[in-house]
Formats: sequence, structure tokens, C-alpha cells
Amino acid sequence: MPRNSTRLTFAVLATGAGVFSMLQSLVAPALPTVQHALHTSQSTATWVMTAYLLSASVFTPILGRVGDLIGKKRTLVAVLLAVLAGCLVAALAPNIGVLIIARVVQGIGGALFPLSFGIIRDEFTPAEVSGSISNLSAVIAAGGGVGIVAAGPIVSALDYRWLFWIPVGVVALTVLIAARYVPESPKRAVGSVSWLGAGLLSAWLVALLLPLSQAGQWGWGSARVLGLFGTAVVLFAVWLLTEARSASPLIDLRVMRLPAVRTTNAAALLFGAGMYAIWSFLPGFVQTPVSAGYGFGASVTESGLLMLPMLIAMFLSGVIGGRLEPRVGAKAQLTAGAALGAVACGFLTLWHDQQWQIGVVAGLFGLGIGLAFASMANLIVGSVPPEQTGAATGMNANIRTIGGSIGAALTSVLVTGRLQSSGLPYASGYTHAWALLALFCLTAAAAALLVPVRRASRVAGPLTERPAAAPVRVR
Repeated sequence: MPRNSTRLTFAVLATGAGVFSMLQSLVAPALPTVQHALHTSQSTATWVMTAYLLSASVFTPILGRVGDLIGKKRTLVAVLLAVLAGCLVAALAPNIGVLIIARVVQGIGGALFPLSFGIIRDEFTPAEVSGSISNLSAVIAAGGGVGIVAAGPIVSALDYRWLFWIPVGVVALTVLIAARYVPESPKRAVGSVSWLGAGLLSAWLVALLLPLSQAGQWGWGSARVLGLFGTAVVLFAVWLLTEARSASPLIDLRVMRLPAVRTTNAAALLFGAGMYAIWSFLPGFVQTPVSAGYGFGASVTESGLLMLPMLIAMFLSGVIGGRLEPRVGAKAQLTAGAALGAVACGFLTLWHDQQWQIGVVAGLFGLGIGLAFASMANLIVGSVPPEQTGAATGMNANIRTIGGSIGAALTSVLVTGRLQSSGLPYASGYTHAWALLALFCLTAAAAALLVPVRRASRVAGPLTERPAAAPVRVR
């Protein structure tokens, strides 16, 4: 096989990013099984998800920047090896503590997203970049759907440990091919890693995301939650000041202030709030016993199948979006994707009594996710200098994750705020939650309308001292 085959390179990038995306959602439906098998409490079992979220949030922008500096292929292989090690340890974990540590290691794989986008920009021809980014985004979006759909059958037919054994084999093969055939990107950023900036970024992200993910158990008014939120605000301010004064910042704030970048990130925050909340709560809604006055009493496997239209729609719209982007533009696609999410949640608010209605909602939201993922990546990649691709796309993924945490936390408050005597939520809790998510997506569409029609000029100063690759046009 040729070393410079863009098809082979894309296959490697898509496999790695797809597996990581799948690992995000694959474990969630199996948490009760994990809790029972490892003899732990529900609150402890939730750390299997929380640890992964925090780890990915920390490592995604940091290792994206490292790839910009020392080489994206080299960093990609190291990250894949970390994911492989994390999956192997998780598959063998004798107790919940080891499993949580393994999930922290797996979270390093969050850097696969910015590294993959950067390699595509560096190695593919300008004519291939937009379509390849859209296709990769479709794989990333569909990976989350695969996790939701596949978790039930895998656990039922095999064991929860196979949720990790299967990725072990896939990632091991991917590492070998990546090391042999993916070329090293010639473009490098100038400078070094700002470890102070990295430490502060990690600290304020953890201080923000930890209480968002645990507030349901700790209590929104508890000292831990309020203290961590206050700490996050202070650390964020210190981080901004440090990055602004640094000669080699981890995240160049001038890039973050580019009109196309800041408006796309605003849309990512809002759309992420709706998307992750739907992923988290729609399966629980359909699994609710009919005795609660709503729901369908579906099993984990059955609820996954009801989400299948979302998986199919996400992939198809992402791939088709790549073909349409040169004609309609990434801005129009992002607006349409967010609007479809708003329509889906609005439909769900009014109609959720039949299973076919859930299927329609899943399909509509899947179309929106596919379009939004592809367009956000193209807007960011086309708006920043090549040497900032990893850091900028890493922050975009992080901002989407922060939005998801906010959306999931607020949805949890609405759904679980009032419970029936049986301990199940009232139908009104879900209805109010769906309405809130529709508002999030609608606001994301409004933010997308503010994205500049043309790509902003490159940032002046050190960022322009090195020649850039042919720009990706963003319309």
C-alpha cells in the first residue's frame, strides 16, 4: 500500500476518531450492569462516565497543541496507544477503581479529533479538505450513535467487558497502520507548550465540569458545587490573563476572537447542550415503564433500536453535507443543522406518545447533528492558520462538550426535580426539558446566522510569519 494514500490515511483517522466517539456513549447504557458486576454504588459507577469526560476535556486542546508543535502523526500514534492501553486495562479491570483509571487513560483519545482534522488539512489537496472533514465529522457523530445502539446487544450476548475488548482489537490494528502509512505533517507551529497555560486550562475545566456532572448527587446548593463554580470562574480569569501575556500561549486568544471562530464556538456550545442531553435522556424516556403514564417500557436493546434512525441520519447527512458544502456553504449547513435540532425537540415536546414519533425525532435530530458536526469543523479549519488547527479544533470540541454538560445538568434538574411516589419522573419534567433543548438549538441557529460569510483574514503577528497552505474557503 502506498505511503501517501489519502484514502488509507482517512481510513486510519476515521477508525481512531470513530472508536473514541463510540466509547463516549457505549458505556452509558451498561452502567447498571457495571455497577452490579463490580459490586459498587450507583454514585461511584457514574464516575466511569465522569472520569472519561474530564480527561477528554483536559487532553483534547493540550495534545492538539502538542501535535501542532512536534508533529501530528507522532502525537496521533501516541494517543492511539493510550486509547489501546485504556481499553485493555478496562477490559481486565478487577474493581471499579481500576476501571475509572482506565477511563481516564481512554479520555486522552479526545485529542484524536483535532489531530485528525489537522492531518487532513496538511496532507490532503485543497479540493479534498472540505469533503474529507465533513466525512470524518459524520463518522465522529455516528460513532456516538453506534455506542447507544450497540451497547445492549453486546452486553446481552457477551459481557460488559466486551465493550472494551472489541475496541482493543480495532485500535491495535489502527496503531500499526498509522505508524506505517500515515505521513508526518510538514507544518509545525513555532514555540513551545505553555505548561502553565495547560495546567490552568485543565484546572478550570475540571472545576467547571465536575460540579455540572455531579450536582444531581451533591445538590446544586451544596458547598462543593458552589465552591467549584466559584473556583472555575477565578481560574478561567487567571488563565485568560496568562494566555494573553504568554509569548507561546497554549490557545492563542487572537485566534479565538476571530469572528468566524467565536460565532462557531457559540453555536457549538448551544447545540452541544441540546445534542448531549437528547443522547442522555431520550433512551431513559423510552425505557420508562408504561405505568408511569408515559414511556414504553423498552429494554436497553430496544431503546437502542429506537435510536437507530438517528445513527443512520447522522452519517448520511454528514456525508451528503460534505458534497453540498461547496455549493451552499458551511454557515448555511450549521444553521440548518441547529434548526433541525430545534424542530426535533419541538416535535418531541408536543408528540411523544407513540414509538414512531420517537423514531421521527431521532431521525430529524440525527440529520441536524450530521450537518452541524461537519460544518463546525469546516468553519474552524477554514478560519485559522494551519499551525493553529489542532488547538482551535480541540477547543471547539471542548466547548461543545461543556455545552453538553450544561444541557445534561439542566435537563436532569427538570426531569428529576419532582418524582412520583414510584420514584419515576413526571411526564411534565421531560416535556419541559424537551422545550428547553428546543430553545438551545434555536439559539444555536441564531448564533450560526452571525458567522461571517467570508473567512476572516489571518491574524497578524507571529502567526503569519510562516507560509500557510492553500486556504479552505468558508462560505
